[in-house]
Amino acid sequence: MHEINPMKARVTQGAKEIIQKYDYGWSFKIWNFLMVGLLSWSVVGTAAKNSKPLKVFLLVGQSNMQGHAHIRTFDHIGMDSKTASILQEMQNEDGRTKICENVWISYLSTEGIKQGQLSAGFGASDEKIGPEFTFGIYMQKQLNEPILIIKTAWGGKSLHTDFRSPSAGPYTFNTSQLATFEKQGKDMNLVRAAKDKATGHYYRLMIGHVQKVLSNIKSVYPNYQSEHGYELAGMVWFQGWNDMVDRGVYPERDQSGGYDHYTHTLGHFMRDVRAALSTPELPIVIGVFGVGGPVATYLPSQQRYAGIHQNFRDAMAAPAGWSEFNGNVANVHTEDYWDLELVALRAKDGEINQTVKRLISEGGISKSEQSATRAKLRAEMFTPRELETMQKGVSNQEYHYLGAAKIIAQIGKGFAESMTLLLQQSSR
Repeated sequence: MHEINPMKARVTQGAKEIIQKYDYGWSFKIWNFLMVGLLSWSVVGTAAKNSKPLKVFLLVGQSNMQGHAHIRTFDHIGMDSKTASILQEMQNEDGRTKICENVWISYLSTEGIKQGQLSAGFGASDEKIGPEFTFGIYMQKQLNEPILIIKTAWGGKSLHTDFRSPSAGPYTFNTSQLATFEKQGKDMNLVRAAKDKATGHYYRLMIGHVQKVLSNIKSVYPNYQSEHGYELAGMVWFQGWNDMVDRGVYPERDQSGGYDHYTHTLGHFMRDVRAALSTPELPIVIGVFGVGGPVATYLPSQQRYAGIHQNFRDAMAAPAGWSEFNGNVANVHTEDYWDLELVALRAKDGEINQTVKRLISEGGISKSEQSATRAKLRAEMFTPRELETMQKGVSNQEYHYLGAAKIIAQIGKGFAESMTLLLQQSSR
């Protein structure tokens, strides 16, 4: 029910008096015409007042932003009471994967551009998801309004070179790298030319795709109302592997401050994205790389990497603590969503594989018997539920968060929750 505007009421009363004074048999038609016009004015005015700009979110990164969680691992989400509710949001009542009616996505990656209504299949392949799926679902639940996601992600890309932004300056080789090149007899002019060409290439692709989509939103989101406009509402950065493992760029990575260059380069990246897109306080969520889970839980075989991994995570999270980013940059520590049960089961299965190999080498069994032996040992060492968990929960390597939808879905949800808090702080 619309609130009555006193001015409109006075106009209506005046029109009624005119009709009563000059009634030539058309009074009803005139009265009806005026009332329809006034009601239309009221409804359109209220709709315009309540209309909001389209919310646009950027998702940027490398292979884990692409997403390697195969859809066959969805069932594993429902096997845990703590995450079963997430699966309910990802599926319809009939168990089919949900297609989000009010969330659209344009995704630029290695295979080109893919766009449409958000659902499964916007990961590294048509049968995989990344964080975008649950991010879109939970952002829509929070905002209850249409959303456009622009995702740009490529596997195997670094921040120090591939995503390096203009204000970070040209890439400079350190003394250790220069010594290695000299030892290898490489032509430094060619080496520098190749590095200059690669530097910032994917940053430029990302900015270019965002600008292209924003210049023609209807090509992605057919129901876009241009008169309402759009709001570039936030960005999620989820990357890290290629920098973390690069001992050439970070020769002191096992020492405190060994990844300082990553911290400063990420600061430049965030400033440059904001400047390029004219959004000086764009809310940014940093997905802090967390493969392996909390380092305190690392298995003995992983302990040699614990210090390096923690150093990198600290460096990646550091910019959120800078005063210039106070209130508009936040961290999501993705290690918190790591699945320790899956890791333990895989470790036990690894022991079985080693046992089978030893039996073959000692002549205890033949190669043709290894499958049957492995199945027998698994039946002895795993419960039926453990076997089901391992078979349904994993679809890729550890550096891709095991290709586990249970992990990736929680990460996407975590990104949405963190983004929501930033938007609330911004509105205040």
